[in-house]
Order: sequence, then C-alpha cells, then structure tokens
Amino acid sequence: MASALYQSIEMLSRDKGIEPGVVVGAVEDAIALATRKYYKTQENMRAEMDRETGEIRAYVFKTVVEGPDQLEDEVNQLTLDQARELAPEVEVGGELRFYKDTTPLGRIAAQMAKQVIFQKVREAERDTVFNEYNHRAGEVITATVKRLEPMDVIFDIGKAEARMPKREQSRLEQFAVGERVRVVLLRVDRAAKGPQVIVSRASPVLVQNLFQSEVPEIYDNTVTIKAIAREAGERTKIAVQSRDKDVDPVGACVGMKGMRVQSIIRELRGEKIDIIEYSDEITTFAEKALQPAKVSRVSITDLGEKQLEVIVDDTQLSLAIGKKGQNVRLAAKLLQWKIDIKSEEEKRQEVEQQMQAMGGGPTTPIEQVTELGETILEKLIAAGITTVEALADMTPEQLEEVPGIGEKTVEKISVAVRHYFGQYEEGEERPATAVVAAAEAVGEEGSMEKTPEEILAEEAGSGRAQEVGGLSAEDIAEAEDRISETDAFSEADAREERIERTNDTVDTLVDEAQEVSEEGIDDGNDRG
Repeated sequence: MASALYQSIEMLSRDKGIEPGVVVGAVEDAIALATRKYYKTQENMRAEMDRETGEIRAYVFKTVVEGPDQLEDEVNQLTLDQARELAPEVEVGGELRFYKDTTPLGRIAAQMAKQVIFQKVREAERDTVFNEYNHRAGEVITATVKRLEPMDVIFDIGKAEARMPKREQSRLEQFAVGERVRVVLLRVDRAAKGPQVIVSRASPVLVQNLFQSEVPEIYDNTVTIKAIAREAGERTKIAVQSRDKDVDPVGACVGMKGMRVQSIIRELRGEKIDIIEYSDEITTFAEKALQPAKVSRVSITDLGEKQLEVIVDDTQLSLAIGKKGQNVRLAAKLLQWKIDIKSEEEKRQEVEQQMQAMGGGPTTPIEQVTELGETILEKLIAAGITTVEALADMTPEQLEEVPGIGEKTVEKISVAVRHYFGQYEEGEERPATAVVAAAEAVGEEGSMEKTPEEILAEEAGSGRAQEVGGLSAEDIAEAEDRISETDAFSEADAREERIERTNDTVDTLVDEAQEVSEEGIDDGNDRG
C-alpha cells in the first residue's frame, strides 16, 4: 500500500494535470538540495523516496576511476583501490553511496525544499499546458468566463486558464462570470510566469466557424468561403462561392427569411455582415466587394503592386468609402488589393490636368494684360505669378494673400482678366467699336462689302466723328493694303484675318484721332 505522502502526491498530480513521477522527482531534488545546504558540502547528492513507507533518504555518490592519473575531482571521485576497500565488488565507472542523516534537517531546510517542489511543479505544469494547446492554434473552443479584469477577460478552458486581451475583444460584447462562449485559440505564449493561452473573439476564424455550424452547404463543402475581412464589433465582409451551379451561395448563407445569418449576428452581438459572391475576375469582385455602393467602373492601375482604381458617381462616393473609410478598407482586405476610389468629377479633372501637362498648356506672359498697371504687375511677378493662365486660375482669396494686393486691386485684376479674354459684363462698353462695324461689313464670300472710307465716313456721320477724328489718305490706303493681303487665305481664314487687321488699323487711327483732338483742345485753350 502506498504511503500517505505518495497518495498526496498523486492527488496533486491529478489537480495539476501532470504525471506523479514529476512530483516525486521534484520532492527528491528538494530533499537533496536541502541536505547539501545543511551539511555545507559540494559533494554530489541525491535523494530517493520509498513509495511504500514514504521515507526519503539522501546520499552522496562518488564515481570510481581506475587510478590516480584519472582522478580529476577528489571530492566526487575515488580510485579503484580506494573503492574496493569499501566495496570489493565495485568496478571502474561504478558508484559508491554514502547516506546522510536527514533527521537534523530543520525548518529552514524544509521551507527551502517546499519552494523547490513548487517551482518544479510549476515548470511541469507549464510544459503540460504548452504541449496541450500549442498545436491547437486556430481552433474554436468553448470556454467559461472565470473572472473579469480591467482590460482582459480570463476564461477557464479546462486544464488551464486563457486570457483574452482588449484588442481581441468586440466592442459590442459584455461578459458575465460563468457565461459560456465560443472563442478562437490564437496562440500559447511561454512567458516567465508560465504559458499563457491567448484567445480571441475578434478573429475572422470565429465567423467562419459560425457559418460552418449554421450553413449545411458550407459544412459539406457545396459552398466554400473564399475570403473574410472583419472589423470586430463593426462589420464583416465574407465572400462565398458555390461548387454547384444550382446552389446560390449568398442565398444559402442568408437562409430563408434571413434565419441563418441572423443567428450568426446574434452570436456576434449585432455585428453587421455583408455576404458577397466571389468572382475570379478581380474587377467584378471589386464591384461586389464595395457594395452597397454602386460602382461606375473598375480598372487595374498596377498589376504587380495589385492596385485598383475605382470610379463612382459623385453621389456614391461617401457610401463607397464608408464611415471612417470602413467600407473601402474591408473591401481592400477582402480582395488583398489596394483600392483608390475617385468620383467622376475628380477623374475628369485629373484627365484634364494630364492632357494639359502632355500638351504643355498655354503660357501667355502676364504682361499681355495691359489693363494691369506696372505696380500690380511687379507685385504679381514677385509672387511667382508670371502667366495669364495662372492668374486666371487663382481665387480672390488666393490673390489677397499676395503682398500688396487688397480687395479693390483684386476687383481690378478680375476685370482686367475678363477683358483680356474678351468677356464683358452687361453695361460695359467694348472698345474699338469701328472693329465691330468692320466685322459686320465682311460678307459671306470673304470680301469687304464696304470700303474703309465708307466705314469711317459712317462712323463720323453717326456721331463718332470726335472718336475717329481727321484721317489722312495714307491711313486709308494702308487699311486697304492690309485688307487686300488676305486674298491668299481661304474664305473663312480671310474673314478672320481681315477683321483682325482692320481692328489693328482702326485702333491706330482712333489713337491718332484722340491725340489730334487733344492737341486741338490745347491750342484752343492757349488762344483763349
């Protein structure tokens, strides 16, 4: 019959889930260490326990060597001659035992032995837990909530405790002590305090296991789960594909009146689930993955880097991106591709910029806007605005940021730019009215219906004599020569060229007429 001590060891072994021999070995090591400590010796020492009586004996053992030349440790070795004096039958390599009395071992030695036993038992327990659960990573197990800590939840999983850290929890879930839940066994950490089993309720594996439990078609592999993307407590996207053309994969997962998917949603405490039909064509798969948003088109921008460009209608942009980017983020995880979402307007602007960059774009010097004074031009050029196009693209707020430019100056710049591009608001007079008359005088055949003299005479007769002034025959002849030069052009080109040349001529004549008028006024004032 086993002793009471050995029976206690067996009970401890069952509670800790370790072999009794491990505990017995821990007890023997503890007694040997305590005995050595008591006798203050460096001799090799062992202990052995008698299971029947429960007696533990400690002894020093020495190894037998052949002769003095092989003697390396006089404390723990004996020569063959010395050994045979004590035991005639001993051979080289054998051991001699010298038992030590363990009776005088006091309370301190016993306390030290106790600590050694506990340490050995803990180490054995860690190895047992690690070997039990390490190969089960990714498995869904049922656990019982043991206690709640400020950040973690501790579960009882049978032979060990499991910890669920905050990052592996769903924000929608609250637990009560004693509640049984399904968790995913992530890994086993061999920490200093012992192996820690880490479990999760945020892993996509949990959703996959729930679908396998609730959907028979997934359990028998008629419908397969191709990909899962999850943000625990928010939303999950799952892509499914059917091996049977007569089985609708999405309908099988949803169930009649949504009963199957609703059961899973309840298990996940109300987490939203999007079930998507898988497609081998990545562009088609991307359109479905971005549901509920409607996608206009999808194109592959970089096959090597796995990048997609998705174009959606302006009204669908926010829906495609989702709250805090959640929809597009989950879609990217599901596809394992990078997704760049743009609206139709953004894409149009991008194409226009690319076309303008390819063509070089118009670059008209800002000095061509003659209505801007030299002072304003200097300020704009100093600010890096050197072209008319750049000036036209600037907003009033941007112009006001230029040093020395105020609200009135901004208004003046706006008017000057409009006039440069030939845009006049209602009530504004267009300059060079004689040019308009000349343009109207151009016939459909590309020839002038009226001579410059007739046009200018009509201008003078219509009350614009002061604007035209006196004209010399040379000026009129020059206008005729310029008009006649357009015969080499086509009819349409000739018409435009004649209008432009007439415009230049009339501008010159108007300026000269104005000077003549001003000189006449000055002479009259002098005479007066």
